[in-house]
Amino acid sequence: MSSQRQSILLVEDDKELASLIQEYLSKNGFEVAVVGDGDSAVRSIFGKPADMVILDVMLPGKSGMDVLKEVRPSYQAPILMLTALDEDMDQMLGLELGADDYVIKPIKPRLLLSRVRALLRRSERVVVQAGSDPQLPLEQNKADTNIPLLFKVSSREVFVQGALVSLTTAEYDLLHLLAENQGQVVSRDTIVQSLRGFDYDGLDRSIDRRISRLRRKLNDDPVEPSIIKTVRGKGYLLCLAVTRQ
Repeated sequence: MSSQRQSILLVEDDKELASLIQEYLSKNGFEVAVVGDGDSAVRSIFGKPADMVILDVMLPGKSGMDVLKEVRPSYQAPILMLTALDEDMDQMLGLELGADDYVIKPIKPRLLLSRVRALLRRSERVVVQAGSDPQLPLEQNKADTNIPLLFKVSSREVFVQGALVSLTTAEYDLLHLLAENQGQVVSRDTIVQSLRGFDYDGLDRSIDRRISRLRRKLNDDPVEPSIIKTVRGKGYLLCLAVTRQ
């Protein structure tokens, strides 16, 4: 018996483009629902969360950025942004707000499919029900306070000094990569290649922004960080001792 098709919510107001993307992804094994405005997107994500959201930036009503800002705190599955070719600020802002990746228009279907599959593989289908109470029972929300940094790999949870840290898929993957190389400098090129599947071009600052978000969530001092250190001209270094369960 075949496995259940993974679900995607496509938020795109261009009906012709939405139809093409829906048809292509459906032929490649996904269940794709389409909405054409930001308000409907928020209702859909809060009502029946999909395994992934593909979100256009320019939308009627709430913009894609407004949708991202509203749903990201409770929707932890991947969000892939669709941005215009010349809108670098959209790409940077989207990643800053918690998007996992972006694809530039005009859309290349095979590239979009590749990004979708990569994000879903990394997320391991861990979907937090948006709109539900995200709090776990107290005993599940705590860990040994003597362990500086704990990864519960099966549930993709991270605890710092016993406290659960809420991370997006992209943030978890980045922190996990640093943890696998704990005590060693990881270059931006290695990070981009490992997490996004292509070479670092020397200009993309999305990794720097994800590091900044991680530092905030880990309560690391942004001026003199002691958990994730920047090694100028080389990359990033995770300094905490790591435990995996």
